[in-house]
Amino acid sequence: MSNETKNTDQSVDSSNFLLQGTILAAAGIIVRLIGLLYKIPMTRVLGRDGIGCYNTAYEVYNIGLILSSYSLPLAISKLIAARRVRKQTQDINRVFRSGLLFGSIAGGLMTIILLCEADWITTNIFKSPSSALSLKVMAPTILVFSIMGVIRGYFQGMGSMVPTSISQIIEQLVNAAVSIAASYAFMRLFADRENPASYGAAGGTLGTLSGAVAAFIFLTILILRYRKNHEGDLKHPQSIPIESWGLVYTALFMTLTPIILSQFVYQLSGTVDNSMFGLIMSAKGYTEKERLELLGVYGGEYRLLSNVPVAIASSLGTSMIPSIVRSRTQGNTAEAKDKIRLTIKFNMLIAIPCAVGMGVLAAPIMLLIFNDDTRLAADLMMLGAPAVIFFSLSTVTNAVLQGIDLMRKSVTHSAISLAIHTALVYVMLKYMNMGIYGLVIGNVMFALVVCILNWVTISRTLKYRQEIRTTFLLPLLSAVLMGVITYSSYAGIRAITHSYRLGLLISIPLSMAIYVILIILTKSVTEEELPQMPFGQRILYLCRKLKLM
Repeated sequence: MSNETKNTDQSVDSSNFLLQGTILAAAGIIVRLIGLLYKIPMTRVLGRDGIGCYNTAYEVYNIGLILSSYSLPLAISKLIAARRVRKQTQDINRVFRSGLLFGSIAGGLMTIILLCEADWITTNIFKSPSSALSLKVMAPTILVFSIMGVIRGYFQGMGSMVPTSISQIIEQLVNAAVSIAASYAFMRLFADRENPASYGAAGGTLGTLSGAVAAFIFLTILILRYRKNHEGDLKHPQSIPIESWGLVYTALFMTLTPIILSQFVYQLSGTVDNSMFGLIMSAKGYTEKERLELLGVYGGEYRLLSNVPVAIASSLGTSMIPSIVRSRTQGNTAEAKDKIRLTIKFNMLIAIPCAVGMGVLAAPIMLLIFNDDTRLAADLMMLGAPAVIFFSLSTVTNAVLQGIDLMRKSVTHSAISLAIHTALVYVMLKYMNMGIYGLVIGNVMFALVVCILNWVTISRTLKYRQEIRTTFLLPLLSAVLMGVITYSSYAGIRAITHSYRLGLLISIPLSMAIYVILIILTKSVTEEELPQMPFGQRILYLCRKLKLM
């Protein structure tokens, strides 16, 4: 193959992986926005204590999901991507079938455990017995997700993020509709019970199960049609030996175990926070209702909103792993480094202004989205806004470690960060009486420590150095200037019109336009990089027309 052809192939592959990541990121943003929209009426129906009850059950469910099947899409996509490069078609089929068996067993066992032990877990670990019913309703979702995750991983490994993206949107739409309807219906139906909010929260978790079932049905139809239409393409070349089932299962377990441990430790911070907050604040005299209300603001408002930009990082990281595996399988380290550089840069260009914007407009955003004008809600968002940057970066760097077969490092880094996080939060809750603010500070510090440790390992392993000036410093400078203009314009418009909604309606689009102009004027993005980014060609054309480039 000539160098020209090889470079063209690399360029196409780089553009394709970012395009696929953009598709998944767009779906992730849509899913998070739907999540925001349906949580608004749901919060008003359930109240803060009901949302706190829902979030506590969700934290337990999330841990069960991670321990059983959350990492299946990632592991399956990685194994299939490597075999796809080597044209081991029959081995792809064996990976898929072994994943289905593993998912069915692991998901089924975890579902049974949560159904049987929901009362003990919520009462003894979280001091929140009202959350038990919600957890029981949500538990079967794990089995559905386990099998569905294998199908998603199959399509991702084959290079397409579209089935995953569409299924996520279907899942969230059904989830939203059923959650709102069931929450309202259960609150009215059980209004005469001692704690109707717990029944309403169970209605919300019924939406989670219904959404997963709807997405599963869609993906099942899609995979059956895909395999039928591509039956001829799925024949194994006779010159390539077929892997034994033992080797396939060994590869699956060796890939899954560190990913599960990494995700488990990485996600455990939220569960640890809820548990410590319940135990320590209970000892300080807070009632279950008071604790759930505070956790409702923290989990149901601050964390829910701050996780929207992080969805982009998660999606780009998911799409990047099969692409990095392909480059490394082909022995092309330079191409893998370029994909890492471009993904991190694109991510920071979005995460940094999002964090600044959420910080400077915290109060009106919380009021608009959650109808919450309390000082607490605004303070939590302002204090915790940097977590958007750190969680975005730690998510992408975790994906890099998984792509270059350093998943154990990801586990170690998350464990170290969790230990520091737990000690810090314990001191802030127990001795400094910082209450819910301690959870926000701990949340930021957890992601920051993971970022630093991941960064050091990637740099040493790949001899890789991210360009600091245009990836971090100039976007941060542009975002700070944008933040000043944004707050000034919002404050001025509100002072004149006395409408915070009109202030947001004008200041947010204005800030976005200003930020784009600033990153172009500061040359944070070059003319060579822009076409490789989503919609880059159109942006480049517009910039040239406006004489900005």
